[in-house]
Amino acid sequence: MKTIEVPVLIVGGSLVGMSTALLLGNHGVRPLVVEHHRGTAIHPRAAMITQRTMEIFRTVGIEQIVMKKSDEQFVQDGAIMALESLTGKELAFFIANLNEGVRDISPSLRIFITQSLLEPLLKARAEELGAELRFATEMASFEQDRDGVTAQIRHRDSGERTTVRARYMIACDGAHSKIRDHLGIRMLGHGTFSKSVTIYFKGDVGPLLRGRSLSVMYVVNPVLSGFFRIEKPFTSGFLAVHWLGDGRNPVTDVSAGLTDERAMQLLRAGLGDESVPVSIENVMHWDAMADTAERFQEGRIFLAGDAAHVMPPSGGFGGNTGVQDGHNIAWKLAVVLKGLAAPELLATYDVERRPASAFTVEQAYSRYVTRSAPYLKCDNMQAIENDLNIECGYGYNSSAVLPDGDGPPPRHMNPRDSKARPGTRAPHMELLRQGEKISTLDLFGQNFVLLAGPEGSAWVKSGQSTASESKVPLAVYQVDGDELLDPSRSFVSAYGISPSGAVLVRPDGFVAWRAKTAEQASPQALNQVFASILGSIPQSKSA
Repeated sequence: MKTIEVPVLIVGGSLVGMSTALLLGNHGVRPLVVEHHRGTAIHPRAAMITQRTMEIFRTVGIEQIVMKKSDEQFVQDGAIMALESLTGKELAFFIANLNEGVRDISPSLRIFITQSLLEPLLKARAEELGAELRFATEMASFEQDRDGVTAQIRHRDSGERTTVRARYMIACDGAHSKIRDHLGIRMLGHGTFSKSVTIYFKGDVGPLLRGRSLSVMYVVNPVLSGFFRIEKPFTSGFLAVHWLGDGRNPVTDVSAGLTDERAMQLLRAGLGDESVPVSIENVMHWDAMADTAERFQEGRIFLAGDAAHVMPPSGGFGGNTGVQDGHNIAWKLAVVLKGLAAPELLATYDVERRPASAFTVEQAYSRYVTRSAPYLKCDNMQAIENDLNIECGYGYNSSAVLPDGDGPPPRHMNPRDSKARPGTRAPHMELLRQGEKISTLDLFGQNFVLLAGPEGSAWVKSGQSTASESKVPLAVYQVDGDELLDPSRSFVSAYGISPSGAVLVRPDGFVAWRAKTAEQASPQALNQVFASILGSIPQSKSA
């Protein structure tokens, strides 16, 4: 049996696994990805991509490619609303315009794109960055020891078996993760509350939209509760059905015994029209759940995506939360594998991502109940928070963050109020670099970044000394210095420092540390910051 060695083995090569692979590649780590299916997604599985996920795609150079494909497929900036049927009474607007009121927060926009279009884009970029992807390949068994993970993988067609020796493994193998089950990690939460189906159809339903710009159409009527997504040119789409009948005593098992004839009846009830010619292409059966794993790490194995958290589609948070998992663990694995950080840094993945994910799961559940299943409402259900706070305002509190006088961040907040508080996403604002407009976010992605204020030359010198003498990847910039200009004169306010202060941003764009003044500026102070975050003193380049 052939044996190969890789730094990271990723099990599961759909949206989250592929995104994690390209993020690792962006940090110079070449993972192996094994995927049970023979290729990328074949079902549309429409996904809303949040601003935060688009920012992540921006850092790896595919934001504009994804935007272009999205524009080809869906009407942008549509509404999210509830109606009795596509031809029936309009009941409520949840979001009047997908990007209304959030354009100031980011250079990136919320979009819709199906996984069947998105995953090939991720695959191409992951391979460009050095990832190896093996489809039609399943993991037969695995075991871990103190130094790594040994897995047996098997090609489904040829039967060829390979032994993979990896330093670390990431389980992106879905809601019914065999890796998670093998590790004995429980899922905690609400469990399964609907045996749902998604009915994929073709037919010219454009006239039923009556010129309305609608991104998501929730349908609630005496026959069913669910939601529509319809693609350009409005001749195909899907209807997801959560439950049937009377909402006071609903039938929540839509899946059992569903015939083609019954599926067509449900589709017609959602459309509200018996005359439009439509045909059903496929029906996907799935469980609506809202659960979070009790831990995201077991030794050298990490859970990400649906293996770590499952949530109903209400809000469109599921896949995005998984991409953010990958974004968090990728840079940490990279610095540990390169010997620049202690392995203990990896424990901050669970500490940071599990609370953020659990909050998002509960927010998705609250939206599901409010929009689709009021019969599930209970006293301890979380109140619905602003979507923006969930997408861009989640906070981290771990040893990879050094709180300042403002203390650790809350679990979530309006990102406009974060002011670069350690543990929050570094704010977006426009700067000029060599006469070209950029976002502060364009400075982040691969390295640690030290951003000093216009009077922060002492921090610049300290940062440059650290960058030149240590192996830690650190880029140093001074706002209103030689390279970056702040035409709005708002950097100091946006980042919560004095003109002589500085902010250290992690490779994932989260603030690790902040000095509001230059009072303690020195290479020694920065080295101590890195020692605290990485668990080790930065290594000298001469070492």
